[in-house]
Amino acid sequence: MAGNGAQHIETPAPISRLSNRSEAAHRFRDYPIRSLTCPFTLFHTCESGGATPPPTHHRSEPVHGMKLPRHAEIWLLPFLKDRLRRRRRAKRVWVAICDHYEPRGMGTSFETAMARVDRWRDRWPRIADDAPRDALGQRPQYSFFYPQEEYQRNLLDGIADMVRLGVGDVEVHLHHENEQRETFIQKITEFCDRLINNHGLLRLQNGRPLFGFIHGNWALDNSRSDGRKCGLNGEIALLRDLGCYADFTMPSLPSETQGRVVNQVYWCTNTPDKRPKSFDRGIEATLGGGVQGDLLMITGPLGLRFGERLLPRLETGEIAGYDMPTRSRVRRWFDLAPMIGDDLFLKLYTHGAAERNLEPLLKEGLGNLYKWLAEGAAERGISVHWATAWQMYQAADALIQNRHPVPDTFIATEAKAVT
Repeated sequence: MAGNGAQHIETPAPISRLSNRSEAAHRFRDYPIRSLTCPFTLFHTCESGGATPPPTHHRSEPVHGMKLPRHAEIWLLPFLKDRLRRRRRAKRVWVAICDHYEPRGMGTSFETAMARVDRWRDRWPRIADDAPRDALGQRPQYSFFYPQEEYQRNLLDGIADMVRLGVGDVEVHLHHENEQRETFIQKITEFCDRLINNHGLLRLQNGRPLFGFIHGNWALDNSRSDGRKCGLNGEIALLRDLGCYADFTMPSLPSETQGRVVNQVYWCTNTPDKRPKSFDRGIEATLGGGVQGDLLMITGPLGLRFGERLLPRLETGEIAGYDMPTRSRVRRWFDLAPMIGDDLFLKLYTHGAAERNLEPLLKEGLGNLYKWLAEGAAERGISVHWATAWQMYQAADALIQNRHPVPDTFIATEAKAVT
């Protein structure tokens, strides 16, 4: 459950096992196929949030007269292979919303940023109170991945209030450029210390912080071909060593930083020569499979969605003012979400601080989302678990270690809720 203050974890150290891994682009996910002889219509947005036309050239090559979506050479074949796999019938679904929460994004004033936090502080706990409870009686949870470079004590105080109310959690987000190893270590260490000492956030294990991570601008492990928005090779191993329990950055389409592993929870390992984008390949996390790399990657759904109109659209689990949750999207998420054993892991994401997303999310978007997710789970006869990023990791780790993902004291309650 979401705890009050920094939590001291007494379980065997998962980080020691791991030693054997910004909103710079609000993106339209609208890539309709016009015909077999016409290219996909591609839109992406610039750093100011405005829509820009697609680039003239794409790396994807035409196939039988049809141009594939941007960077399809990275993800399309893995996606098709994933669709051919036989999926087990799920018993549980773990749902986490991971917000790239940037109240001061794009140079916003402190006053506007504070108003954004206050709006969330006022509305989100009430939305969570009104939403359906999960199989354990828990209210919906919300994970605020807060940018290190935007730290201001008053802003974090407002978010920490929601954590203490039991409806949220805070993890680490970072935008950086031309980074060096020493400065990266300093930034993460000092930021974690502030979250722990000033706000009672994060968790401690054997005196060291544990944190989830989302890389700003999607450029995890220096994965952009131009080396911008990161600059740091070997970032996966550094994150592991600093206490990162899992990364939640992917999927990142339509960015070229998208990895080739899709719709899986998987292990990635730093390349021996510290080449960029070491998460591009990995080993799928399996029931009882144990640790298989440096860092666990918990990815969101990625695929194509149909039914809302004649032409398909790209689905990445993003919730935004221009692409709000719908019942059909919820059905697609259940179909695409990664699995470990009998458990689905549905990680969704948003940039919820900016007004263009804040207002529709807090008005009715999140309320509808949790209602439709609960209904979707009930239709499939599976139990739903609202989770923070940390709770999602705990469930995945339990399965990987061949343990039940639900604490023993709650198993009977869960079984009763499903029957």
